Amino acid sequence: MTDNKQKSLIPNDRQRVVFCDFDGTITVEETFVAMLKHFAPELSSQLMPEMYARRLSLRSGVRQLLESIPSERYGEIVEFSRGQLMRPGLVELLDFLDEQKVPFAIVSGGLRIMVEAVMGDLVHRAIALYAVDLDASGPCLQVNSEFEGDTELVSKVRVMGLHPAEEQVAIGDSLTDFNMALQASSVFARDRLAEYLDEQQKPYTKWDNFFDVLENLSQKWS
Repeated sequence: MTDNKQKSLIPNDRQRVVFCDFDGTITVEETFVAMLKHFAPELSSQLMPEMYARRLSLRSGVRQLLESIPSERYGEIVEFSRGQLMRPGLVELLDFLDEQKVPFAIVSGGLRIMVEAVMGDLVHRAIALYAVDLDASGPCLQVNSEFEGDTELVSKVRVMGLHPAEEQVAIGDSLTDFNMALQASSVFARDRLAEYLDEQQKPYTKWDNFFDVLENLSQKWS
């Protein structure tokens, strides 16, 4: 598998690429949000409404939350992630994309350690994983993100630029996927992301699980 530090570019003649969020998209629940509320409850109650209302940037809010957590709790964060349920149909979608020779990239505004803890070996089915890394060497966690943007800890649009294609498909559910969805050729949106796109009058396909995505793409690409 290619990690974000290797920046493996997909050739320019690539027709299609799928970019998929993790928290609340691959996972049934918003794992990252639940973790922040668990480990930084008071600050989460203050900052999360501001981020959802887009009065506070994700880059600033998430960094403040993560860097308020003592490093000694790093192991607890990993354990908190284990056992989270994944949304049905992911394996079948990945099988379909393999058949179509369409790369699948995971682009998360959350933590790499959480993605790896939940997905296990399945994470190697992705061509790349882009997410936030943590440094636990100091008293409190420190955030490291190679693709930090103006408003995001992981600029998903910057990541998309590494994988040019005629059709860029985005799958997401919330605010961290908003800019990616605006940039994508086609979008599968649910929950908060659908509401944000409605406001922008950006077309999207509603979905509940990955079988819905598979069925739609299969019909579209047949």
